[in-house]
Amino acid sequence: MKRVNMHEAKTHLLRLVDEAAAGQSFVICKAGKPMVRVTPLAQAGDAAPVSSRLGLLKGLVSVPDDFDRMSQEAMANLFEGVAQS
Repeated sequence: MKRVNMHEAKTHLLRLVDEAAAGQSFVICKAGKPMVRVTPLAQAGDAAPVSSRLGLLKGLVSVPDDFDRMSQEAMANLFEGVAQS
């Protein structure tokens, strides 16, 4: 993989980005130490954005009205050692 120093990257950024977009990834180094890799988005390995999953089970699952109060005494006993009245 091509390596470029920070000064070269700043000076020739447009050309380097065009090359990366064409498939030639490169690494930008600072004082000889690799810092970042520039790759085209199609080769980055990132998955496509996930669409919203809200409402995925709408109509298939129901939540009881007293859901937040279910097992209230058992939970109080677990956390506080005594049941609430």
